[in-house]
Amino acid sequence: MSAELYIEGGATGADSKELQIRCREGFRKLLEKCGYKGRMPRLFACGSRGATFDDFKFGLAAKASNDYVAMWIDSEDPLSDLEKTWDHLKQRDNWNKPTGATDDQVLLMTTCMETLIAADRDALANHYNDLQVSALLPLLDLESRNRHCVQDSLFRATQNSKNAYSKGKRSYEILSKLTPATLEEHLPSFVRTRRILSEKL
Repeated sequence: MSAELYIEGGATGADSKELQIRCREGFRKLLEKCGYKGRMPRLFACGSRGATFDDFKFGLAAKASNDYVAMWIDSEDPLSDLEKTWDHLKQRDNWNKPTGATDDQVLLMTTCMETLIAADRDALANHYNDLQVSALLPLLDLESRNRHCVQDSLFRATQNSKNAYSKGKRSYEILSKLTPATLEEHLPSFVRTRRILSEKL
């Protein structure tokens, strides 16, 4: 059996190759901390959300019967039911579930990758010596927050730093430093992602 994971991240354009490498590296290090070293899925940094879905559909069509193919994307909005991922994507994006696809082939960062980063205050404090913790959103029900609010809080909390938070290179560097146990403590969607990957890998 083989496993492939199509990730929303990286970029298109002049910086795309470097950002795709950094994206894969950040997610690889996080997954290795989850205990998957030696059984890692093949990681693809696909760029935009729509491009990730397209690449996932291509990988799904080409997979062998016992292979696991999934995509790991932002939910963009809070979910009413974490397990009904295709219902969420149909309602929000009007994406139709490909033939044969299942809910456990959609792993969601709820509501965005910045939610993962904002959930690990120790990792943030170690990365930013002058972190303004008071500018971050409360950890309680963090996944219910609008993604723009989560992102803005990270920008405000790091705005006095010479390497203030920004999407891309810096975000993947911090992602690689996150602690899975901390994420599980605060983020039900990460608990689900880890449970599914532990079953499939």
